[in-house]
Amino acid sequence: MRPSEPSKPSYVAKIERIESDARGANVKVHVRWYYRPEESIGGRRQFHGSKEVFLSDHHDIQSADTIEGKCTVHSFKSYTKLDAVGNDDFFCRFEYNSSSGAFNPDRVAVYCKCEMPYNPDDLMVQCEGCSDWFHPNCINMTAEEAKRLDHFFCESCSTEGQKKLQNSQANGRHSDAKVETKRRRRHGGKRYLFA
Repeated sequence: MRPSEPSKPSYVAKIERIESDARGANVKVHVRWYYRPEESIGGRRQFHGSKEVFLSDHHDIQSADTIEGKCTVHSFKSYTKLDAVGNDDFFCRFEYNSSSGAFNPDRVAVYCKCEMPYNPDDLMVQCEGCSDWFHPNCINMTAEEAKRLDHFFCESCSTEGQKKLQNSQANGRHSDAKVETKRRRRHGGKRYLFA
């Protein structure tokens, strides 16, 4: 929808109802606004994607003349699976309370050594040992080096892999206890809190 100031990007809204007068003129749209991260109380954070919006509790009635065009707001999961992201593609993973600044959900999974939520704009590599994801710069690697990787094991899994190999050769058996504990801790407990 057309912004109030021409220098600002277009507003994104979900049309919930369309109404007009008896002659079919004076068309009004009932909308529920999406907020961009910079429009929220906490502002834009490092993990917010460039095409991320929050579905707010802010409802409004606007003239249909303010509609500039159609866009698609994808779920976070479907957005990350798009082959190509167009100018009119956005994604939403949070609902936002415009008066309190609260998010729903208020916790999301975090990844990497930096323990940040996933930003689909950032390149990440997945460890074949623990299945965690890492930003190349957090593991002292350039993006170009990361793109050339055939296999990747994080620092913890590389060390644990060597220990497991030594133990299996010495004991003649395989133990996955340390890797399982790490996996449970990574995916069961770590969360990012909005405060």
